[in-house]
Formats: sequence, structure tokens, C-alpha cells
Amino acid sequence: MRWCVSVGAVLVAGAIVGGDVASIAAPSPKSGIADARHSALSVNVELVIAVDVSYSMDLDELAIQREGYAQAIVSKDFLQALRARPASKVALTYFEWSMSGDDRIIIPWRVIDGPESADAAEIMKTPIRRGSSTSISGAINFAVQLFEENPYRGSRRVIDISGDGPNNDGAPVTGARDAAVEKGIIINGLPIMVKEPSYLTTDIENLDLYYEDCVIGGPGAFIMTIKDREKFQEAIRTKLVLEVAGLAPEGRIVPTAENEPRVSCLVGEEKWRERGRRIMR
Repeated sequence: MRWCVSVGAVLVAGAIVGGDVASIAAPSPKSGIADARHSALSVNVELVIAVDVSYSMDLDELAIQREGYAQAIVSKDFLQALRARPASKVALTYFEWSMSGDDRIIIPWRVIDGPESADAAEIMKTPIRRGSSTSISGAINFAVQLFEENPYRGSRRVIDISGDGPNNDGAPVTGARDAAVEKGIIINGLPIMVKEPSYLTTDIENLDLYYEDCVIGGPGAFIMTIKDREKFQEAIRTKLVLEVAGLAPEGRIVPTAENEPRVSCLVGEEKWRERGRRIMR
């Protein structure tokens, strides 16, 4: 079952958990992955944070998004979520993505188990960049590869993916999603809807429905929609708390459609082709 929740529906993450709560090249396939994972260090959660830096994101959005993740990782709420369970640890990595193959790791895999290990300085130190098109499928595939090659083993594996538009580059998003879910990976979404869609881009009005029906997947998967810039950092913090605590959002929760998607999962690709035809005229 997948769920969606608005930012306003989850204002106090602390109540949920019982308290106050540089760039690296893409990994290459390695042998012995199964053996490595068998002897890996155990953690509660393996969390991949996948952040959209395509040109549809303006510089202000990119800066707010980065600051939101940097502050969330060291926040009191996030650390309280870790302490909610005895000896809780999260293995975390953070990368930025745009077109297929343009994936850059900003925070390599590290274990966070308290204030001393909660470090996200690389996020703010790395120069802001922007890519071209939007490949959510490429980001999901890259994240899956990161899980396969990391030195940790968690009871849950979660991809936290943000973006302000549909997939318009690389393979169709549903194939990547389904392949990840088959491996036991949960994909949660943070659709960013702070701007009015433009006919000059591949933006769509119902990005939240697109994320619900085409992007997220796995047991308890959910989205948290951002429609107000002022709620950006709050939403990121709350979402990470929920993912670390392994909880579904409280508040206004709506099951997503389990049958035919309410928005075409190829809408981004279709709009990209239309945009190309307009340019050629």
C-alpha cells in the first residue's frame, strides 16, 4: 500500500516518534557483493537521499533544498528518531541527479547513530550545480546500485527522492520503480510544486499524483508534497524523521490508486517530445 500526505498534515514529527524529536564518481560493479553484504555492519535503515538538480529547479529552490537536507540530518528531531529505538543506526548517503547518467554523490555512505556522527557539512560546501533533463528512472537505478555496493546491511532500504517534474529522460520510470521494489526497496517521494507549470517546460499540474502512481513503491511508501517554499525545510525534516523511525505519516492520509495511473507515467516523455517539435518549428 502506498500513501500520500500533505506537508500541513504532519506539522509535528516529534509527536510521532515520542519526543522532540564532494562530488564522487558513480560506483562501478564489483564482484563478491553478496559475500560483502553477508558480513556487513548491521544498521536499522539504509537510506539513499536522491535530490533533483535539473534546470527546472531554480537557484533559490536548489539552495533551500540543500539547506533543508543539511539541517534535517543534524536536527534534534532526526536524532530523537534515532534514539527512539535502542542502539539505532542509519546508514545514509546523499547524491544529486538530473539527466540519465548525471548522478553525483555528495555524502558518501556513513553511519549516523547520534550527534557526534551526524555530519552533513559536504552538502553546504559543495558548489551548487544544475543539470539538464530529468531522469527519475536513472536516479532510482543509481540508488539501487548504491545499495548493492555499500558496506552496511539494514532491515529496511529506503530511497528518498525529490523532484519538481516528471521523468523525461532515460528509461520509463515505472520499470525502474518496479525493479527496485522487487529487491525489497521502499521508494518515498517529495514532489516539489511551488511554481505554476509552464508550457515551455515539461512541468505538469498533478505532479503529486504522478509521484504517487508512477514513482513511489514498496510497503508503507508515501509522498510529502511541497506547495509552499516556507514549508520546504519543515517537510524535508519531517520526511527524514518518518523514514528513520519506519513510520507512516499521521494526519490526512489517502490511499493511492492501485490500478490505472491517474496521470500517464509517460507524460514527461510526451511533453519533452512536444517541446522538441516546438523548437524545430
